[in-house]
Amino acid sequence: MGAVSQAATLVIDGCAVATVDAAGTEYRRGHVVVHGNRIGAVGPGAAPALDAPRIDGRGCLLTPGLVNTHHHLYQWITRGLAADAGLFDWLTALYPIWAGIDEESVRIAATGALVALARTGCSTTADHHYLFPRGGGDLLGAEIAAAATVGLRFHPCRGAMDLGASAGGLPPDSVVESLDAVLAASADAIARWHDPSFDAMVRIALAPCSPFSVTADLLRESAALARAEKVRLHTHLAETLDEQDYCAATHGCTPAQYLERLDWLGADVWYAHAVHLDDVAIAAIARTGTGVVHCPTSNGRLGAGIARVPDLLAAGVAVGLGVDGAASNEAGSMIEEPRNALLYARAANGPRAMTVRTALELATMGGARVLGRAAEIGSIEPGKLADLALWRMDTPAHAGIDDPVTALILGSPPPLAALIVNGREVVRDGEVRTVDEEAVGRAVTRAQTALVAGTR
Repeated sequence: MGAVSQAATLVIDGCAVATVDAAGTEYRRGHVVVHGNRIGAVGPGAAPALDAPRIDGRGCLLTPGLVNTHHHLYQWITRGLAADAGLFDWLTALYPIWAGIDEESVRIAATGALVALARTGCSTTADHHYLFPRGGGDLLGAEIAAAATVGLRFHPCRGAMDLGASAGGLPPDSVVESLDAVLAASADAIARWHDPSFDAMVRIALAPCSPFSVTADLLRESAALARAEKVRLHTHLAETLDEQDYCAATHGCTPAQYLERLDWLGADVWYAHAVHLDDVAIAAIARTGTGVVHCPTSNGRLGAGIARVPDLLAAGVAVGLGVDGAASNEAGSMIEEPRNALLYARAANGPRAMTVRTALELATMGGARVLGRAAEIGSIEPGKLADLALWRMDTPAHAGIDDPVTALILGSPPPLAALIVNGREVVRDGEVRTVDEEAVGRAVTRAQTALVAGTR
């Protein structure tokens, strides 16, 4: 860890603080001092007198910035389509539209989705971009540029599909790549953008899409490349019963067993969804330190089922939360995910299945663990990166709820007073300060209209 500047650059004072540290430390009235891009101090009561800008946190709750561990940013310009379909029918309807994305449309879509994340308290997001139409341009570079503009910490995953319909996969042949092309592009992405440093704003992962859209060779070769380059691995797993049936018919096993055969278990791997897991699979995931992303809103939208999150947590699995693609979660709101995670867990397992503080932890430290950044983000502790969300809890919608964490998780999504990412103010008083939100909205509308029209 590098040295932290001694000059305070920001003070947040007078707020309730939920640090989400290992001890669960909270202050009914506390403060945080930021030095550059690091947290310099956190404690109870008023902040010391310092010559630094101040944010008045009275009436607010300060939490770590939320960590979104699974998304498909390009889908922001295809929201609202196939609204009543399950996963396989939904994909079949949307693949032909997505075949028309290019560098400019991805930049616009990513900007829109990142603005929605920022407005809902998200300071770090992963993105699983797996679709690269021929002649589309530098799609990964486009979303990396968008994240830099909006100002979020970013984990873009260079995904891929190489198993088209003619070879028994689900996607049309027009949107798949060759194995050699994927591996070359993956190596290039790591060389161009991956930053392993403590305060990195961009880290690359490799992410073949799913068991029904990639070959075993791509899964094996991607794992070998990622481990040689010391980057992480990500994929969809066990999202639906259709996927389970596909793996049984094609590979003679469950999705989890299939990936285990291909060396896709380990502390450098995280799975999205993991809804349909048996006890054996959960034990293997726990034993190997593999992470899991729970995507409750998307799973509900597509009717995929409810992940066994209480069982995963009881087994010691690192579990984070994911908004998932905007075409299966039109809100793209990170603050809604811990609430939905709690409600789904209790609906399936009873009122003690998940506490409000566990839900907050899933959205913060859980995500940090899944992304391999537990030492850097996810809690409010001196020396960690200054990624902070300040929530306005004195609105009429939250008045009378004594516990601010309960109000945050169970109440309606509160206004965001401020979002600080890497020590930089990205949101203030509910407004994203790094971009013109109205212009972004107009660009999204134009891009969606053009993309959908191009398929008809």
